[in-house]
Amino acid sequence: FRLWEEGASASPGVQSFAELGLTVELMKAAKEARKKRSVGAMHRTAGIPNGIGHSSTEVIMQPRNPLLSLMVKMIPSPDWFVGVNSLNLCEGNQWKQEVSVDLKPYDAGTDSGFTFSSPNFPTSPQENITQITSQMPNHPANSFFYPRLKELPPIASVKITRQHGSPDRHNTLSNHILPNSISPQRFSVTPLDCEVSLWSS
Repeated sequence: FRLWEEGASASPGVQSFAELGLTVELMKAAKEARKKRSVGAMHRTAGIPNGIGHSSTEVIMQPRNPLLSLMVKMIPSPDWFVGVNSLNLCEGNQWKQEVSVDLKPYDAGTDSGFTFSSPNFPTSPQENITQITSQMPNHPANSFFYPRLKELPPIASVKITRQHGSPDRHNTLSNHILPNSISPQRFSVTPLDCEVSLWSS
């Protein structure tokens, strides 16, 4: 079971989440995969309403399911998201103590909008999931089109830390928003639709 994969077609669940933020189809697919023991667990955590801050959760990993996949929808956007696919949290026969990954934007290939606030424009035929870069899509209207940049700064980052001791029976969810006084550094020239800023940690 793969939640999503670059170069592959988005499942109905991925499309529904990337476009609308709905998790119903994803949860259905995960439940079917759990019956076959190819998925250990499925978790949802709090969103970040203003785009600056962080969200955290605790998950229990099992040796037979050491891979972690995640998706975070970008709002607003046509069908864009950030995430990781099948990140292995084991090294040899041991759990990794800490893993950090910078997250880049991806296009689910189901909506052809160029900007964050584009109206619904279904992609027909559906395209594969692709990473959005400073040069691709190669169109000046694209919200991420910065041809003078070698690469885009990370949209977000994820940090996974192994917790020692007995975990709680229930997952804990929290959402922490940075103070308004913290404003990320901006590029001097940006598209009109929306600005991409350096990631603030």
